[in-house]
Amino acid sequence: MREQWEFHWNHQIRARLEGLTDDEYFWSPVPDAWSVRPRGMSTAQIQAGSGEFTIDFAFPEPVPAPFTTIAWRLGHVIVGVLAVRNAAHFGAPPASYESWEYAGDAATALDQLETQLDVWLAGVRDLGNDGLLVPVGDKEPYPELARADLVLHIHRELIHHLSEVSLLRDLYAHTHRF
Repeated sequence: MREQWEFHWNHQIRARLEGLTDDEYFWSPVPDAWSVRPRGMSTAQIQAGSGEFTIDFAFPEPVPAPFTTIAWRLGHVIVGVLAVRNAAHFGAPPASYESWEYAGDAATALDQLETQLDVWLAGVRDLGNDGLLVPVGDKEPYPELARADLVLHIHRELIHHLSEVSLLRDLYAHTHRF
């Protein structure tokens, strides 16, 4: 399972993220897209984060869900997909959407992503085959599911959202030709 993600990361996604600019990171192809913004600049129902930048949210989520920028998608992957799970299952520092210091630039976001991916992959590696069969417990919405189910879910989320980031980079490149 780990190799599935590592292959995708090493042969598809990592290269697609290289050179991500701040303009791309914050670019909104539609009005009112959710994003990461300087504190106090959002009009979203909820602005989560502990630093100079916050991430847009609403509860309940509007229907249809708002479009999201690369900054938002990376923030979601870094915090909601990885950092929260790293804290819950692999001894990493506590993390939440509310407590996170969101990146105000693309380079910092990519550093945060790589850091959280490293923690995740080391934790998954240390589970071993037997550890993958243990239930995830009350730290997850479905406590009876095996850790293998969580690993597959997280890898699906990573592939899904980081592929969206790649698509947004393509759209940006094709609409911002000089």
